[in-house]
Amino acid sequence: MVRIGYLVPEFPGQTHNYFWRELPALRERGIEPELVSTRRPKRGIIAHTWAREAMAKTAYLAPPAVRDLAASLRELAKAAPGGWARCAAALARAEGLDAWGRWRLAALAVMGGRLASLSRARGWTHVHVHSCADAAHVALFANLLSGVPYSLTLHARLADYGPNQREKWRHSRFAIVVTRRLRDELREALSGSLPQSIEVAPMGVDLAQFSRRRPYEPWTGAGPLRIFSCGRLNPAKGHEDLIQAVELMRARGLDARLSIAGEDEAGGTAYRKVLEALIATRGLTAAVRLLGAVAVHRVREELETGHVFSLATHHEALGVAIMEAMAMRVPAVVTGVDGIPELVDDGTNGLLVRPHRPSELAEKLEAVARDPALSRQLGESARAKVESAFGIGRSADALARQLGGSARSSGPAGS
Repeated sequence: MVRIGYLVPEFPGQTHNYFWRELPALRERGIEPELVSTRRPKRGIIAHTWAREAMAKTAYLAPPAVRDLAASLRELAKAAPGGWARCAAALARAEGLDAWGRWRLAALAVMGGRLASLSRARGWTHVHVHSCADAAHVALFANLLSGVPYSLTLHARLADYGPNQREKWRHSRFAIVVTRRLRDELREALSGSLPQSIEVAPMGVDLAQFSRRRPYEPWTGAGPLRIFSCGRLNPAKGHEDLIQAVELMRARGLDARLSIAGEDEAGGTAYRKVLEALIATRGLTAAVRLLGAVAVHRVREELETGHVFSLATHHEALGVAIMEAMAMRVPAVVTGVDGIPELVDDGTNGLLVRPHRPSELAEKLEAVARDPALSRQLGESARAKVESAFGIGRSADALARQLGGSARSSGPAGS
C-alpha cells in the first residue's frame, strides 16, 4: 500500500463530494490517501452529511497549534542550509508577485515546513494536490525543504489559480488535468516548465450513488416545469442568465420554476445578496429558490424530481454537477464553454447554448420541455455517456498508475 498525503484546500467545501468519494477508489487501487488541508471551510458552506467525519480525519495546516508550529520550525532547521537555499532561489524566481506577494510566499514556505513534518511523521511517500493555487505553493516548499515529491491536478483554467505557475509546475513529479483542452492550454502556457508526465483524467461521478429510484418523467405541460441547477453562487456560474431565462419563459406562459443548489464563498453574505435582489426585482420570488449549500442526497432528490437540468456557466473546465444530472438521466441544457463539449455532445446527450444569452437558453429549455420524446432520448444517451467515460475511477486509475499502485481499468460501472 502506497501511503500519500491528499491535499485539498479548505476541505470539506460544498463542491468536495467528489474528493470524498475518490478516497475508497484509491484504496482499491493500492493507494492509502490521508487527508490534509490548508484550513477549515467557512461554516456556511459545510453541508455534507459526511463533513464531520471528514474533518476529524483531516490534518489542517492553518491556523497552526503551538506544537505544529514547533514541528514546522524543526523541519526548517533540518533543511538548513540546502533547503533554505532552494527556497530562496524559488522566491527569487517567483513571477507576477509584488513585495507583499513575496512576503506572503515566504509565509507559505513556513506552512510548507508543516507539510514536510507531517509527511515525515506519517510516512507519506508523496503528496497529491487538488489545486494549483496556494496549496501548490505549500507542496512546492515542502518539496524544496525535505524532498517529499508532489503532483498536481488542474481542475480549471490556469488563470484561476494565481501567479507563479512556472515554479509550482517545474518541481512537480507529474500532473493530471481533467480535460484535453486544459492539457493543451497548459502546454502552451508553461512550455519548458512542465513535468514529463501529464495525464488527462476527468473527474467522475459515483454511478451507484447517482442512479434513479424511479423512471424519469418528462414535463407533460400540466403543473410547473421544474428546472434544477447546481453550482457555487459566483458570477462566473451564470445564475443571473438562467434566472432571466426563467423570467422569459414565464412571460411566454410557461410555469417555469427554478431551484439552484449552491452557496457563495462567504457562506451566504456576498453574491447571494445580488441574486436575491435580482429575484425580488424581477418578481420571481415564488418561482426561483436558492437552496444554499446542500448535501449530496438533496442534490439527488432535486434531480429525481426535476424535468430539466441547466447550468449557464461562463467558464467551466468540465462540470461534475452536469455529470450528476446526466447520470440521473435528466436532460441537460448547458453552456458549451471550455471543456463541457468533451462531456456533452450537442443534440445527442444534451443541448449546448452560448454563454451570456438568456433568450437562447430559454428557447432551448422550452424546446426540451415541450418534447417528452427528446427529453427521454437525451437523458438515456446522457447516462450512457457518463457510464462509458466519466466514472469516478478514471482519475484514481491515473493517480495509481503514476504512483505505482495496482491500477485497474474503470469499466462501465465507473467503480
